[in-house]
Amino acid sequence: MCFSKGVRTTHEWLKLIDQNIYSYVTVEGNIGTGKTSLCQLLAREVNAELVLEEFAENPFLSQFYSNPQRYAFSVELFFLTERHKQMQEAFGQRSLFQEMILSDYCIPKTLIFAKNTLTDDEFNLFNRIYHTLFTNFPKPSLLVYLHRPVEFLLSNIHDRGRPYEQKISPEYLLGIQNAYFEYFKGVTTFPILLIDLKDIDFVNRKKDFQTIYDLLKRPYQPGLNRISLH
Repeated sequence: MCFSKGVRTTHEWLKLIDQNIYSYVTVEGNIGTGKTSLCQLLAREVNAELVLEEFAENPFLSQFYSNPQRYAFSVELFFLTERHKQMQEAFGQRSLFQEMILSDYCIPKTLIFAKNTLTDDEFNLFNRIYHTLFTNFPKPSLLVYLHRPVEFLLSNIHDRGRPYEQKISPEYLLGIQNAYFEYFKGVTTFPILLIDLKDIDFVNRKKDFQTIYDLLKRPYQPGLNRISLH
């Protein structure tokens, strides 16, 4: 199975769907959208190697939410190196019996968050390190972005009760959302499926999960594809 770094034609994407090999799928979203939960549910339905972000291992994360200016570079650099290590292992030791890599983050997430938190000088340095590490990594066959209103995110963050997340502000979440949307404008080499979830509860309602699962079986054009669920 190969990974193309160039632009696939519509015919090639249709062929991928027919063969049921979206070979590298990433599920993205703002903090609290449920991307990890969706990946875990999807992994039960497809033959995939599951790669989940190990955010709890970041020793700077709780300090960052208390003092963003002081710890922003440390927290982003740690995420950068850990994601690089994870992806090296996933693509370097891939099982012949698994058709897909399924991850709850995309590699550009590293830049999206860094752009939102670092000073200009810090980001310029960070950007150079990022491109040195990730230049030759494959792009996803499909990026799924789960969109929720900020009010839902804050409620979910509160309910899941991680102490270091309780200081997250609506402004910070809105900044992250806008950074993703800005990134999507420049993507032309792979499809992005933005799903506006509204009140969809794919964790507790099997019908809702099936709705999303069925969406992931369809072909999509490279660039942004938006679907609103009611």
